[in-house]
Amino acid sequence: MKICLAQTKPFTGSIEKNIEQHRELIQLAIEQGVELIIFPELSLTGYEPTLANALAISKDDARLTVFQEASNEKNITIGVGTPIKTSQGITISMILFQPNQSVQVYSKGFLHSDEIPYFVSGDNSLMLQLNSQKIALAICYEISIPEHAEKAFQNGAQIYIASVAKFKSGINKAKTELANIAKRYSMNVLMANCIGMADGAECAGKTAVWNKEGGMICELNELNEGLLIFDTASQIAEKHHIF
Repeated sequence: MKICLAQTKPFTGSIEKNIEQHRELIQLAIEQGVELIIFPELSLTGYEPTLANALAISKDDARLTVFQEASNEKNITIGVGTPIKTSQGITISMILFQPNQSVQVYSKGFLHSDEIPYFVSGDNSLMLQLNSQKIALAICYEISIPEHAEKAFQNGAQIYIASVAKFKSGINKAKTELANIAKRYSMNVLMANCIGMADGAECAGKTAVWNKEGGMICELNELNEGLLIFDTASQIAEKHHIF
């Protein structure tokens, strides 16, 4: 199976512009024969907690139908990040579009203290199953919560994918945590991060994939948008810097 991580530079607060950016990257991934593409945390809006209430959408927002159409036509699973309005409040979520299936949502269950004024915890129990492989999802701060990865392992996850918005100040800690998860549970671990400014700080990029021993296989740089494509069978990853 080919898994693609998209490293994006979000247009702050512009869902429409970010959708167009996502569509371009999805098309590039399709041309590489990818079966799953995952975008960074809150990729459709940028990581902007103070704007989340104004930007939050429904999982059924009509603007997102382009992703379901692409999924159906090209047999690709697509995970995009967005704040979602719920009856309890705003969640940090990933909306997943699978070929000819209903939309599913994975929401951040463990929030950083800085996020609590703006968001509520959501349902993070969703696990993807593609080509007989179970794929656990995580959103940013969750990678630092030991019980999150432990639960994924206990539920049979073979691959662990983190969608993050990590700043330069926190990227090295995140990479260490993810390498440790890979080694501890003997699973491939992947991280999709963004670049550019978010919430007043600069995002660090370095989208990456680790082997089952915790060694890094490949990472993107901190400057460019791009794709990292990982073949689970060969354990080889390719870098595609875009700009």
